[in-house]
Amino acid sequence: MRSHLLNDTTAEQYRRSVTEGVERVAAKLATTDRPFTGVTVDALSPRIDGIDLDEPLHDTAAVLDELEDVYLRDAVYFHHPRYLAHLNCPVVIPAVLGEAVLSAVNSSLDTWDQSAGGTLIERKLIDWTCARIGLGPAADGVFTSGGTQSNLQALLLAREEAKAEDFASLRIFASEVSHFSVKKSAKLLGLGPDAVVSVPVDRDKRMQTVALARELERCTKDGLVPVAVVATGGTTDFGSIDPLPEIAGLCEQYGVWMHVDAAYGCGLLASLKYRDRITGIERADSVTVDYHKSFFQPVSSSAVLVRDVATLRHATYHAEYLNPRRMVQERIPNQVDKSLQTTRRFDALKLWMTLRVMGADGIGELFDEVCDLAAEGWRLLAADPRFDVVVQPSLSTLVFRYIPADVTDPAGIDRANLYARKALFASGDAVVAGTKVAGRHYLKFTLLNPETTTADIAAVLDLIAGHAEQYLGDSLDRAS
Repeated sequence: MRSHLLNDTTAEQYRRSVTEGVERVAAKLATTDRPFTGVTVDALSPRIDGIDLDEPLHDTAAVLDELEDVYLRDAVYFHHPRYLAHLNCPVVIPAVLGEAVLSAVNSSLDTWDQSAGGTLIERKLIDWTCARIGLGPAADGVFTSGGTQSNLQALLLAREEAKAEDFASLRIFASEVSHFSVKKSAKLLGLGPDAVVSVPVDRDKRMQTVALARELERCTKDGLVPVAVVATGGTTDFGSIDPLPEIAGLCEQYGVWMHVDAAYGCGLLASLKYRDRITGIERADSVTVDYHKSFFQPVSSSAVLVRDVATLRHATYHAEYLNPRRMVQERIPNQVDKSLQTTRRFDALKLWMTLRVMGADGIGELFDEVCDLAAEGWRLLAADPRFDVVVQPSLSTLVFRYIPADVTDPAGIDRANLYARKALFASGDAVVAGTKVAGRHYLKFTLLNPETTTADIAAVLDLIAGHAEQYLGDSLDRAS
């Protein structure tokens, strides 16, 4: 079995095996004509359940054949221009190359003696991102597994900086359309069930600063402790960007930690056209960025950044076998001193490869394209009497629903839209997401593929309308 270990004696076998796998994936990408096959759970489960993991095939080609049957054939392919659902981006080739390198070398980014150059590359990218944000000379941060972990760490730092003895008195403020990880983080941090105060949004789904000011004032009058305000730089459902400068002013007035969840909107940091949409982010105490959303990186690639490196001490623990305190005096850089994780992949390499091949402007151009596409899609929807569109996009998300001309029952319209989404997914012709607005069911396009065109959007809208009309027709037949 030693023949399967990657080392100097098996380098040629490694080359052959990886090449064979890459060729299979490349062939699949080249011939995929729709984002999904429409396979059902009931159809796919028996194929996987029937595999005996205690009976290996002993042959890479045979395993790849099997993988085609249980995964590659029915995977949801984000690179397809009619995948319009969640915050999943097509990935750039330099980042995929970086993924191959980091997986093979398998550095762990917790300590210097496991990563050396990897540590310095990650630190350089953190500095680069902090500079793009404008956090100042004392800024720092660390790569994470994703926005949820980044938000958790930021709120941990905010909680510790509040220096409150009674966790039950702590309050976090976030808009009513902020990411669910804010409430999840509060629970994980031991805060009470009322810890997260939901702040109303305006018609554009942006936090109402008047309401935030009112809640902050009420909090202090009631003897409670405002820990943090979470402003969103691109909400998951609407792509809306909270009024960051006004929120920053309130945070300064009340002495509250300002966290900006820019997991989605961080692409604006590289934008050549729309950077001003995220003005105010430079005044944050902490920021979440997800490169695996709007920087076109493979999962996972995220980071949490802070204005003051000293605040990262709240995540620091020293273990004699790993990062003893003496290493600080010896100026040995151990990234585990900043991270909630110990063993951690060298995900920074993917972004490094991307910047060295494409440059930041290359990333920004791609993100600008999807923002422009969303603006065109909004004009299509606004002019189409079959659909109701919620807000004009700030980033690349469109939320809308089909409105039949002869149906006025809101519940019936909900069912038609739910059916259309399900039927579209089952057909495999396109994949769209769904959400609720004011208790009603809506559909969602999350446009992160520059290869998607307005013609694709128009075609998918026609498919949605067709499925909804079929459902309503069938319902009418059943009722009569």
